[in-house]
Amino acid sequence: MRILGAKAIVEALKKEKVEVIFGIPGGATIPFYDALYDSDIRHILARHEQCAAHMADGYARVKGVPGVCTATSGPGATNLVTGIAVAYMDSSPVIAITGQVPRSMIGKDAFQEADIVGIVTPITKYAFQVTSASQISDAIRTAFIIANTNRKGPVLIDIPKDVQLEEVDLDYSERIIIKGYVVRSGEPHPYSIKRALGLIMNAERPLIIAGGGVIASNASEELIKFSELILAPVVTTLMGKGAIPEDHPLCLGMIGMHGRVEANKAVEEADVIIAIGTRFGDRTTGKLEEFAKNAKIIHIDIDPAEIGKNVKVDIPIVADAKKALSVLYSKLIEVGFSKKESEWIKRIKYLKEYYAPNYEEKGEGLKPSKLMKILRSIIPGKSIITTGVGQNQMWTALHFKILEPRTFITSGGLGAMGFGLPAAIGAKIAAPDRPVFNIDGDGSFLMTEQDLATAVSEGLPIVTIILRNRSLGMVRQWQCLFCNKRYAYTDLGNIPDFVKLAEAYGAEGIRVESYEEFENVIRRSLNAEMPLVVDVPISPDEKVLPMIPPGGSYKEVIWYG
Repeated sequence: MRILGAKAIVEALKKEKVEVIFGIPGGATIPFYDALYDSDIRHILARHEQCAAHMADGYARVKGVPGVCTATSGPGATNLVTGIAVAYMDSSPVIAITGQVPRSMIGKDAFQEADIVGIVTPITKYAFQVTSASQISDAIRTAFIIANTNRKGPVLIDIPKDVQLEEVDLDYSERIIIKGYVVRSGEPHPYSIKRALGLIMNAERPLIIAGGGVIASNASEELIKFSELILAPVVTTLMGKGAIPEDHPLCLGMIGMHGRVEANKAVEEADVIIAIGTRFGDRTTGKLEEFAKNAKIIHIDIDPAEIGKNVKVDIPIVADAKKALSVLYSKLIEVGFSKKESEWIKRIKYLKEYYAPNYEEKGEGLKPSKLMKILRSIIPGKSIITTGVGQNQMWTALHFKILEPRTFITSGGLGAMGFGLPAAIGAKIAAPDRPVFNIDGDGSFLMTEQDLATAVSEGLPIVTIILRNRSLGMVRQWQCLFCNKRYAYTDLGNIPDFVKLAEAYGAEGIRVESYEEFENVIRRSLNAEMPLVVDVPISPDEKVLPMIPPGGSYKEVIWYG
């Protein structure tokens, strides 16, 4: 059966069980969109291509399958770049399909031509251009395999317009060989496991650092069983938040620059650290020479390039987190390993109790920490939280307890402002039965607020909570602490009335000025039928504390206590 290349794209996507695509059509993708029109794949029309990429990313993280976004050539494709870079830094499986000018026009500076493959090569697992309709099916199969295996990440497929109009035999191969790419089993090496067991069984102060790799491999259950068996407290990176329920007795919360003091102290005092699915980024470690210098480190990661890249480790285990934890647990059970409450666990309990009062912000006005606690007390545990980037993100990470994996969606590695709203849209499409809340700052929200129109047109009752301080809050905080309060160009000035802005898009907008009003609005939002924007004014002088100065060690923490 002969079909157009555009139809072949759609058929290949259907074979990959794609249910939804996020994008904006353009001249170079008209044939593809014409074929998509007759399919049962749902299309979400974004208002900006960056948002389409963030939507696909949010969808992928919640659903656990690749998210798909699409854009036309030139500016459409380049607008995807920030979203692709976010997915790359956070190891999220996103497939980006871009249109391209006809093959005869490539390299001639044609209208809306851009070398998108060259542009995104450093921020994708793989990027390639299809030069014949006969390559389409294999290209899409290849993209999904690469994006969703080993360490996950984004893949871009660039398809010239004339290739979309070229006839091809309908053909789709389930099994293909990808030259130069090996799908690893993820099984840990027995020798590495044996060495790790020796350290773990003799550890007096074991600690687990759980990163995003735990969530990516669906290893939360294995993590909990393992930590309970060896009586090791668990700290998380920002991307690992939710790997263990944050109300679990062994969970200490997030470590790093804005990590909880008790969590950072546990890293300093541990004698054996089992780090799982983390790349030891600078926001996690602080000053490398001082990081965990009293501990032997076991590092489990699916990506061998990450082991030893930033932190010297004693035992490397190149493996899938789920498989490695399962093997470690089974081996410990086999030898009859068990552990009763230790002095280390008593120490951890003491640290948690000692520092707890210091997280209560004092003074007048609405306090982000209390707002987060109110929100957690009202909404179901399965609710999904997305965030913008900045103070709003860190207040959420510090004070909002995540109880299930894949319910905290944020831009960690790239730290892209504007991520929260479109990610919430993607999350809601992925999980329509779950409440979705976007916790944002006014600076971050203003970068992508136009996609409220998408949420309204799709009838998505997502709730955006704007912690409005009329400034670029995190930059202002740094200027306060490190630049003698010289607030250079961080005052947002004439920001819109967010209530009226929401109403202009057809959403609902509410301003709250007390905790009681906030609580009432959140309770009512659980039955909302349209997008809701909650405008919450806070002081620009509110800071995210604790904080470790950039390049500093855990001992140099700045905070209230």
